[in-house]
Parts: sequence; C-alpha cells; structure tokens
Amino acid sequence: MPPTEDQPAAHPNTVQTEAPAVLTVGVFDGVHLGHRALIERASAIAERHSGGARVVALAFDPAPAAALAPGSEPPRLTTFEDRADLLLDAGADEVLRLTPTRELLGLSPEAFVDEVLVPLRPLAVVEGPDFCFGARRAGDVGTLAELGRSRGFGVDVVGPVEVDLDDQTVVPARSTRVRWLLERGRVADAGRVLGRAYELAGEVMRGDQRGRTIGFPTANVAVETMAPGDGVYACFATLADGEVIPAAVNVGERPTFDGLERRVEVHLLGYGRAGSDPEYGWPLRLAFVSRLRDQVRFGSIEALKSQLDRDVARAADVLGTTRPAWMQERVTA
Repeated sequence: MPPTEDQPAAHPNTVQTEAPAVLTVGVFDGVHLGHRALIERASAIAERHSGGARVVALAFDPAPAAALAPGSEPPRLTTFEDRADLLLDAGADEVLRLTPTRELLGLSPEAFVDEVLVPLRPLAVVEGPDFCFGARRAGDVGTLAELGRSRGFGVDVVGPVEVDLDDQTVVPARSTRVRWLLERGRVADAGRVLGRAYELAGEVMRGDQRGRTIGFPTANVAVETMAPGDGVYACFATLADGEVIPAAVNVGERPTFDGLERRVEVHLLGYGRAGSDPEYGWPLRLAFVSRLRDQVRFGSIEALKSQLDRDVARAADVLGTTRPAWMQERVTA
C-alpha cells in the first residue's frame, strides 16, 4: 500500500527489510558534520547487533515550520533528493521522508514514538542533546529515553561537533550556522561546517544575454536552494556528463545594469560549448570554493570588463591552487 501523507515514505534508492533498526530523526538540512556524526554512531550501534540491523534516517521535508507557520521556514540548503543521497553516502541504509502535516506534528511524544518509531522495530534511537519532538516540542531526549525503556529500545545522545572557522572561532555544526555563514558569503567556512563544498544545482535558463555582448558569456542557473550572499565566487561547475570546469560565479542583482532580480550567473572558464549542445535547459551543479569580492556598481562597461578580467584570472588562480580538505573527492579529482 503506498504511504499516506502522514506516513513515512521511503526514498526510492533505499531497500527496506524486516531487520530491526537504529533510527535517527530530524530535518538534516545540509547534512553537515553533526548530522554525519549521528549516522556514524547509529552505524556503530547497528554493527554491534549480532542479528543484523539497518540504519534508518527519518527526515522531515519540508521543515516542520512550513506546516506550522507557512512562510517562516528557513531557506533550504538541500533538496530532499540531495539530502537523502548525502545521508546514504554517510552510512544510512534507508532514508524515510516524514511529511510535516499538522496531524503528524500534533502527535504527543508518546503517540509519535508508538505510531512512527515503534513500527520500524528500533533497537536504538540516536539524537543530539537538543532534540525535541511531539506536539509543541514537548518531548526531549529524556522523554525519549523514558519511552524507550518501556518499549524496548535505547537512546544514544551524540554531543555537538565543533568546527574551527577561518577566523579562529570554534562553532557547533548546525544548519543555522551554515545559513548564517552563507548569508555573509563565507562559503569556505560553510564548507568547513558541512564537511564538503556547499553546492547549488539547477537548470540553465535564458537570461538577458548581456554577458556575451561584453565578452563574458554566462549561464543563468535557476536554483531551488539557498544562494550565498551577493558577490563573486570561485566555483567548480559540474556538467551533466560529469565534466568538472572552473567557474567565476556572480550572485546578485547586477547593479551596473540596474538589475532588480537576484540571479546566479556562471562564467565557465575556458569552456567552449559545442554547437550541437542545447543553449538552455541543461543541468549545472556548482561547488563554492572561495569568495572573490563584493558586488559593486561600476561607472562604465569598460570598468566592469576590466574587473571581470581580474575576477576570471583570480578565480583561475584560486581553483588551480586551492584544494581544501573538506571538498568532495569528485570535485577535486
């Protein structure tokens, strides 16, 4: 029977079994180092179970705030599909989607455990110390442990994962911190919290074609997730066929041209598009490596072109010499 709106729906890449499970529940937006620590702990518990156990991540999508107060939810760092893939890569065996209906969010902590968790045959539930669940977030990890004792599962609490940033501050790995860093254009620090480059993915769409008239053709990418703050960035761009190309990326409203719409515009360095390739409608994925500069309004097109020459040269230099440890293998290969 297909899952109903308030039942967990399996990610299509997962394989469901009747084996007992080690569970972790959350939004997991971004799948940062803290989320990965939960999966790693769950995997360690599952491996110790003599009869075999699967690691199951139950991911709310969209965020519960979308149902409780539409419009108040934070911008998304990942689509559900990317989030599921990242959780599977981190070691989860299954990723189940929890649609945050008012009915589901209105369950008491006891009802949430009995209706959502217990049917998955949990051996243990792994969460962070600030985990809350049930109507009005009435349940915490203490509540969960108490309910687990009477229902035959344990609760394992994983402490915060701390990350060193470029300015020597140390912060806990949280999705809110990633968003804060992205708002300020600190993409390298966002990558440190994520444990990999922050990525945007979307489809190339038609723009106003101004870039090609000044010698800097760009691909305008329509994205579903959070773009970093306005500015120019050095990125690695991955094409549909897997080819990775260095790129200079502008995020913002293009003040020199009196732009009003915020855009993500990609200039692929040294890339000559084959004449048979479609001009629009192809997918592009961007891995953000470094912020090059603020967005600036220039007094003339010539001044803009001179700056773009410098941007391209600097992006090529950064991408040719920078190999941060947190970057994904497929990006740095």
